[in-house]
Parts: sequence; C-alpha cells; structure tokens
Amino acid sequence: MAPKLSDSVQGLRAAGNQSFRNGQFGEAAALYSRALQLMQAQGSSDLEEESVLYSNRAACYLKDGNCRDCIKDCTSALALVPFSMKPLLRRASAYEALEKYPLAYVDYKTVLQIDDSVKAALEGINSWKPPGYPACFSRMTGALMDSLGPEWRLKLPSIPLVPVSAQKRWDSLPSENRKEKAKSKSKETTTAKNKVPSAGDVERARVLKEEGNELVKKGNHKKAIEKYSESLSFSNLESATYSNRALCYLVLKQYKEAVKDCTEALKLDGKNVKAFYRRAQAYKALKDYKSSFADISSLLQIEPRNGPAQKLKQEVNQKLN
Repeated sequence: MAPKLSDSVQGLRAAGNQSFRNGQFGEAAALYSRALQLMQAQGSSDLEEESVLYSNRAACYLKDGNCRDCIKDCTSALALVPFSMKPLLRRASAYEALEKYPLAYVDYKTVLQIDDSVKAALEGINSWKPPGYPACFSRMTGALMDSLGPEWRLKLPSIPLVPVSAQKRWDSLPSENRKEKAKSKSKETTTAKNKVPSAGDVERARVLKEEGNELVKKGNHKKAIEKYSESLSFSNLESATYSNRALCYLVLKQYKEAVKDCTEALKLDGKNVKAFYRRAQAYKALKDYKSSFADISSLLQIEPRNGPAQKLKQEVNQKLN
C-alpha cells in the first residue's frame, strides 16, 4: 500500500522525484506543486527546500517542452537561493529553446563562474559551430552574431558577478552525492593535513565557515556541520572551525565527536576558550568528570572570571565528590 503523502513536504518531494525518474513528468510536476502549496499553508521558512521544489518542477516543464513555465519556476528558485546551479542551467536551456540566446548565454556564463567544469554549461556555449563560421565560433556565438551583429558582446545583458560563497558548492550534484561528498570531506584530517592550502582554499574555507555560522544562528545544526566539514576540507588550520562544529555536535548529543573536534581545535590554538568549555561539556555528558574538571580548570587559568565556566566547574565538582 502506498504511503500517505499529503501531509509531508518531504514525502511529496520524494514521490515527485520517483515520478520524474519514471518519465512521468506531468505527475511529478503535480506532486511538486502540492509540496509547494503545503509549504505555503504551513508558513514554512525553509528557503532552500522551496527553491529545490521550484527547480524540480522547472525540470518537469522543461522535459515537457513548457519552456516559459520552466523559466518562471527557475527564476522563483533563484530568487530564494541566488546562484543555484540547477535552476540556472535549466533556465539557460529553456531560453535557448525559445531562441532567447543572450539570456541563455548570461545564465551559462554565470554557471561557469560558479564552477568552470560544468559540462552542460560548457557544451551550451562551446559545442558545434554553425556552418560558415570560423572555428573560434560556437553554436551560441554564431546565434548571437546573427541576432545582434559583430558587436554582440556589447549588447548582452550584464553577467552578474558571482560571490565566492556560491563558487564550487557542488550544486550540480544530486543531493545524495552532495551528502556523500560531505561525508568524505569530513575525513579532512587524513588528507588536508598533508598539504598546505592555497590562498584560494583559505578563502573558500572562510566563506564556508561563515555559511556554517549563519546556519547555526538559524538552528540548523546538521547542515552547519556539513558546511564546517566542507570548510575543513579546504583548510584545516583554523581552530574556530573545529570548535564551531563541536558546538553543533553538542547540540545533537554527539558527544564523542564534540570531544574530537575540540581536541583538534586545541592542537591549533591552546588558548581556545570555547574549545575547552565545549569539551568539558561533552566530557560531563559522557560522565568523564575528571577530564571535564581538568578542561574547566585550564579554561579558568586563561579567563578566571568566566561565569559559565565557574558554574560548570561547580557542577562537575559535585559529581566528583
């Protein structure tokens, strides 16, 4: 018996994905529409989920040749999460199908700013050349030359400058693959320690850490862990990234992982007060009161007037006596 889906956005999305894989694009679009209606009825503020639903429905419209509704949904998706890879690619394909080549070109070029290895965008701009044009011209270039003339580049809409935070975010991968990539990147200590990060790697790590911080503020600790893990895969030299991820593990009651991250943080910065405090909290939760007391004592040597640490020390001391 099929499960009830009407009361679950995630269930409707999963059913839509399955219908799409089965080639039932109209049915998939209807399921994504139901999911969007349910989100609106619930007053959900999950912008990423809403953006994905619009993007997925756009893919259905594109498959069915409904390019105008595809463009509309992609634009809605991008308004919620700017510079997302999939809606940019789908909108570019729809623009191209409608022979709106300048707009398609801008979207493809925007994608290539995010990740210059995306095959669909490269093919969109650099595939076969039209008959009668030199080898340096591509399909898109030739079409733009025909419609806008030799100075077509000057007549294009402006190509938006993609911020660093949107670059190399692996948005082109399916969500399952992104999770696997995040898992593999969480093993950064076995790989990143053996190399010196470049200036670009350090910048990407910083931006990803900041994105993780924003997710923590929103209470989304699971996704924050993924961001911190990605950050550490680029550069594992910042103590705060480890101690920030440790906070997420604490909230999720993954105390052993919190201890490991605080230990890594303290290897990088022996005076990281937050790492001492969070490891002490984790040790307390694990009932390792001696280790907890030792960490709090170390913290208070650095900050003798730290009120939360003083309170925690009293609590741990009571457990020891």
